[in-house]
Amino acid sequence: MSVFRGYDQAQLDALYDTRRMVPDWQTYTDRFEARSAALRARMPDALALAYGPHPRERLDLFLPGGVERPPLQAFFHGGYWRSGEKERYSYIAEAFLDAGAAAAIVEYALVPGVDMDELVRQCRAAVSWLAAAADRLGFDGERIHVSGHSAGGHIVAMLMADGWEGAGIVKSGLGLSGLYELEPIRLTYLNETLGLDPAAAARNSPALLTPAGAAPLLLAVGGDERAEFLRQQQAMEDAWLGEGVPITSSVLPGHNHYTIVELLGDADGELAAAVRRQMGLG
Repeated sequence: MSVFRGYDQAQLDALYDTRRMVPDWQTYTDRFEARSAALRARMPDALALAYGPHPRERLDLFLPGGVERPPLQAFFHGGYWRSGEKERYSYIAEAFLDAGAAAAIVEYALVPGVDMDELVRQCRAAVSWLAAAADRLGFDGERIHVSGHSAGGHIVAMLMADGWEGAGIVKSGLGLSGLYELEPIRLTYLNETLGLDPAAAARNSPALLTPAGAAPLLLAVGGDERAEFLRQQQAMEDAWLGEGVPITSSVLPGHNHYTIVELLGDADGELAAAVRRQMGLG
């Protein structure tokens, strides 16, 4: 029986099962964690800054040496909104520090401890807090850019959507293998944890929302990812291009759900270079 777009339940579940897509996923995450631990050991001065009262409303901030009021790149991790931690992704800061940018790696409370509405509210609160605290922390609050992977790509788009008090803070975004329509997610095994009803799925689907403005958005997905991830990106591109958002969308051949986020931490790679250009870093 068809559950979504002609897929039966088993097919739809498989299309969103990222670990089944990449059986050696642990190899990648182990590498991320080793690189990240090394960076935090070198730069321990601004870790676990609290932007809200929840124990997971925390972020790690990395500042470039000798740069006055650098722009900021804030990264939001994935994990299907129900797992993940900021410490795994510190390595991403390496692609920005030497170019003269600051980087924040943001953590947020997870479902089912909070619902999707509260999770999104926390991530928006993180951006508002960063903007308000910029002068004290040592970066330019008028140049805040965001990036995220998988569920973090969804968060990026929700940060760039209209309808909240900080709309317009974000100057550009990058969504990697993002999830922009939550109705198919609601229909998979993931909803046993997420608990989305149709209304919650709709109001948290950025492809169905109005962008806050015309801040540019980069979208990228791995060519080796499943069809639904490619379709999700296309749906987001189609929706917001029609609203006047400058979007650059890429399918990166040979990359999977894990190698694509590793690319963002490669300071010499084209993906990081494209994000830096978007930030005005040349």
